[in-house]
Amino acid sequence: MTTSMRQMMGHTAAAAVAGVVVTCVAFGTPGVSAQGRGGRAAGPAVASKPAPVRDVSGVWMKGRAPEGVKQFDNAEWTPGVIAPLTPWGLAEKAKSKPNNSGEFQLHETNDPVLTRCYPPGVPRVYFHPYPFQMIQTPTEMLQVFEYDHFLRRFPIGGQLPADPDLLWMGTSVGRWVNDTTFETTTIGFNTKTWLDRAGTPHSDALKVTERFRRVNFDRLELTVTMDDPKALTKPWTATGYFELRPGWVLGEISCSGDYLEWPGA
Repeated sequence: MTTSMRQMMGHTAAAAVAGVVVTCVAFGTPGVSAQGRGGRAAGPAVASKPAPVRDVSGVWMKGRAPEGVKQFDNAEWTPGVIAPLTPWGLAEKAKSKPNNSGEFQLHETNDPVLTRCYPPGVPRVYFHPYPFQMIQTPTEMLQVFEYDHFLRRFPIGGQLPADPDLLWMGTSVGRWVNDTTFETTTIGFNTKTWLDRAGTPHSDALKVTERFRRVNFDRLELTVTMDDPKALTKPWTATGYFELRPGWVLGEISCSGDYLEWPGA
């Protein structure tokens, strides 16, 4: 493969992460139309079946929120709502130069994903416009993201360590709250990531709680609560909605690491 071809492939993946509209090929996804795999398909014409009992498995893609409900989008957890930052958090936020929110050009940004190809961390990973898959076993829930194939493990009924290693995606446990809601708690994050695409910081004291509620057979509601006494004055909660994609197979989307090599960047 020539250098120019490699650069072209890298630039395509980079553009998708940076929020630029591109045409992507979903490798390994048989029998799915271009509209269904590359965009948001229209909702079903008939009413969805009820949610199955204690089952959030499947491939899920960001979908539409109920009318009147604000969900996380583009660069913000709740559009128009400012993060409740502490003085430390405000000082750290002032150092951020986000590109996805439109405040800085690509050649000016210090976004750790765009400039270093760092993992996005949790919960920022949900801003990437790619699906994830939930896989259930009797003892744990697994979550696999199409973007860089990040894997998270949620031991059911497990205990969090008292002194966790500081990781990109943290250390997690999970539990069933009721027959339609699976809750995870994650701690032990390093401080090399942002909470979102707008440059909101966090400390290593961050705790993230995620509630995956199966609204019906086809829809999943995700409520994310970020709790960080060093960076946030109070817990910060946001909601997103995902649609089941039967028959989808996760493709290969990877960070190429050459965002700043674009012509004109």
